[in-house]
Amino acid sequence: MDLEFTEEQQMIKDMARSILDEHSSVDAVRELEDDPRGFSDALWKQLGESGLLGLTLPAEYGGGGQSLLEAALVYEEMGRTLASVPHFVSAVIGGGILAEAGSDAQKAEWLPKIASGESIFTIAWLEPERGYGPVGVQLEARSDGDAFVLSGTKQHVYFGGAADQLLVLARTDAGVDVFLVDAKADGVSMRQILSQAGDAQYRVTFESVKVGAGDRVGAAGTGWDSLSKVMHDGIVLLASQAIGGAQQALDITGEYMKVRTQFDKPLAAFQSLAHYMADASTNIEGGRMIVLEAAWTRAQGRSIERLAPMAKLFCCDTYTEVTRTCEQLWGGVGFTLEYDVQLYFRRAKQLELSWWDTPYLEELVAADVLD
Repeated sequence: MDLEFTEEQQMIKDMARSILDEHSSVDAVRELEDDPRGFSDALWKQLGESGLLGLTLPAEYGGGGQSLLEAALVYEEMGRTLASVPHFVSAVIGGGILAEAGSDAQKAEWLPKIASGESIFTIAWLEPERGYGPVGVQLEARSDGDAFVLSGTKQHVYFGGAADQLLVLARTDAGVDVFLVDAKADGVSMRQILSQAGDAQYRVTFESVKVGAGDRVGAAGTGWDSLSKVMHDGIVLLASQAIGGAQQALDITGEYMKVRTQFDKPLAAFQSLAHYMADASTNIEGGRMIVLEAAWTRAQGRSIERLAPMAKLFCCDTYTEVTRTCEQLWGGVGFTLEYDVQLYFRRAKQLELSWWDTPYLEELVAADVLD
């Protein structure tokens, strides 16, 4: 694995950093907490115009045709700035599933709009009191002639209030399928739910929502396989996002320790506290390496069945532990809303619990090891 970035990769990283520094300042992040829409139109427009929205989507549909490695560099910058945008649910998951399993007509209609930011997709996957695996998908898609009728409830639907289209996981006679559903269709109702990270999540109810057979994405019964393949790419990016957040939390804590004095000397001068920082820095660098290895392996066309869950498992645990340590180093003020480190602490825990949590990731790794 070559750890030297190419000139193009460095340009992508630098461009992402420049855009996010301008449009995702800490003040901007604070203003968007619990906002129903959940993101800045100005930032979304810039990401679309720069080509970062469709970075990994096929070039023939307006995307950048780049690999997971380039996307991981962008996601580390998004984690550093706590960028609140529907990039993951729309361009990565939504666009990824369409590119993987969509019909030619579905790809031609939607992928250019996703790449430009004209249309926003999100996935309606998780259900109340059910898990992350395929068994957890129990929303009914009842056959009705050439159509299907969807009935049930989904929760943790990110950016649902801003979405144009929902990719709904539902259970048919064939198994788990994915359906394209207009977010404003009759029978679709949404209610915002507050989250630990202050992002825009929704509980979505489907009351006899009718969709055509042409709205199914992929062959009958292949919905879970399509999601799983795209999710393995996605969790590598989330691992990179976690590392970006952990690094920034550590950086601002290091600056604080240089100026905060106790017993007439800065906190950084205390050996035991410095050791906490050293351990955190070591774990962050280890996480960054496993992210780059996973992304590079995927770019080479090789399997990341084990590396991807390992990356999210390790990096999200690192993010949680680093921000917990940082909170302790800041003392009681670190938990107050006036200080920035709590923004990272809250998002670290939510990211750890989201998009395949620790037990599910451990099962994926164990299955690959034992098989």
